[in-house]
Amino acid sequence: MSVVKQIVYFKEPGPVNTDAVLDCVTRRIREGDIKTVVVASTTGETGVKFAKALKGLCGVVAVSHEEMDRGFKEEIVKYGGKPLDKTHLPLHARGMDSIRNSFYTLGQGFKVCVEVVLIASDLGALNIGEDVIAVAGTDRGSDTAIVARACKTSDMFSRDRSKKLEVREILAMPLKKMWW
Repeated sequence: MSVVKQIVYFKEPGPVNTDAVLDCVTRRIREGDIKTVVVASTTGETGVKFAKALKGLCGVVAVSHEEMDRGFKEEIVKYGGKPLDKTHLPLHARGMDSIRNSFYTLGQGFKVCVEVVLIASDLGALNIGEDVIAVAGTDRGSDTAIVARACKTSDMFSRDRSKKLEVREILAMPLKKMWW
């Protein structure tokens, strides 16, 4: 049996794609089997946008490795979201270079999507084993969205298939990649 799904590809990466990614995520949420969206949001601004738009449809967890702007954090909470800031970066830990670089081949946003799932799982903000939508971008805003199974970094490559990371769907991503 096959399943036909739509993937949105952007010609260029960047924040100009944020609204289109939000539309993709909203359509996917309306299918009814996803309860949580994890959004990469350095300052908190993108987290606010997603928390506001998805309020009442699903939970939103906004993740930043830096300290979010206090006002944005308060707005995320106001819209029912959960901000997580000053987090670890599991794919930047020692020994993770080849794994991180492998994800980069699919784009900066793709690598960050995987990373925010791991971070939110490590911090107990996701139900392990549950499919979630992850959203991230290239530098600012959002240009990538995936569906992945929530798992902790320590279980990313577990022998137990029910615990390991799985990217289940690609909802949106840029065709052109940025290399720093």
